[in-house]
Formats: sequence, structure tokens, C-alpha cells
Amino acid sequence: MIRVALADDQLLVRAGFRALLAAEPGIEVVGEASTGAELLEVVRRHPVDVVLMDIRMPGGDGLWATEQIAADPALASVHVVIVTTFELDEYVARAVRAGASGFLVKDTEPVDLIRAVRVVAEGEALLSPGVTKRLLERMSTGLRDAPDAERERLGALTEREREVLRLVGLGLTNDEIAAELVLSPLTAKTHVSRIMAKLHARDRVHLVVTAYETGLVAPGWQ
Repeated sequence: MIRVALADDQLLVRAGFRALLAAEPGIEVVGEASTGAELLEVVRRHPVDVVLMDIRMPGGDGLWATEQIAADPALASVHVVIVTTFELDEYVARAVRAGASGFLVKDTEPVDLIRAVRVVAEGEALLSPGVTKRLLERMSTGLRDAPDAERERLGALTEREREVLRLVGLGLTNDEIAAELVLSPLTAKTHVSRIMAKLHARDRVHLVVTAYETGLVAPGWQ
């Protein structure tokens, strides 16, 4: 059972999400909140797998609440999907940096919202169509010359793992990485999982951020 919490200051929006998710097998809405502070109380009181989080809320906005979740080891299993009316680059980049595992706009089709919950609950990452490329470009701004402290984060990786991380940073899927490096898809997936463990990354989106921050990927690379 996937346990979901809803955070949005509009009661009607929460009611719509609750009705949609309640009709799905294997998904249960275990709590709701209208502020970031209330949401933190919910996830600390109830086991939660996925939070559908609005950005603009009183009492601690969604980005602040996401940061608090990401920083709390006790909430490491909680995955946040930002759901907002604003598909702006600055919000996407800030949401990912805050620790979000996904980003969707509120006019997303119901089937895609449900898919997002299931995908993120499995530890994968999800962004709405058209966002990924802009996110990569946004995250790369100002990171052409990675400081030594950032590059040192790669010290735990083997040469092969660094190459896999670079390809993840370029937006390739596991199957595409396998084809590029002449590996089996299972081997590519294993490499990605090991890299996530070594770098303490919450999901694939944060591997992309790391690839840019450490200089493995730079703007315009193909």
C-alpha cells in the first residue's frame, strides 16, 4: 500500500486529489495539511511514502517543508512530488535542490498524477513533460568550474561509475546508458543504484544535480 499525504492550502484541491487517489487500488491518503508546518506534523505522526506538495502555502511554503523532510534522517523514506500551477524554471530548480523527487503542474492528466505517485514511491524520479531539459540547463548555470570540494564527492566512485553518472546527468535512461556503454540494462541499473548509495542521493534527479555540480556535465554537452 502506498501511503500519501496531501499539502495544499486550497481545500477543494485536496478534496479532488483525495477522491482521485482513493479510487486507485494500492493507494491510501493518510493525511492532509494546509501549511508546510502542518505537513511536517503529518509526516512525523503517520508513515508516509509520498507527499503531493503545493509550493505556495502559508506557515512554511512547500519548498521549505521539502527541505525539512530531506534534512531529517527519520523521514528518508518520504518522497515529495511538487504539484503547482507554476511551471517556472526557478521553481523547478529550487524544488529539486530542496529535495523533491518530482515536479508536476496542476493541469496534469489524472492518469499522470497517479503514475507519478507510483513511480516516486518506488524511489524513481519524475518531472512533467518539457521540464527536464530546462532543469538541466538551469542547474548548470554557474557550475562550469566546480570547486574542489564538489569534485571530491566523486572520490568514492570508480571510473565506470563516473561515466555512468555523466550519462545520467545528460538525461539518459538505464537502457540508453546500457546501449552507450555496451552493457546489459540490468548492469546499468546496478551501476546507478550503487552510485546513488555512494553519493547518498535520494533519487535520479539528485544524481543529475550532482553531475552538474561536480563538473561531470557542463552546458551544451552532448
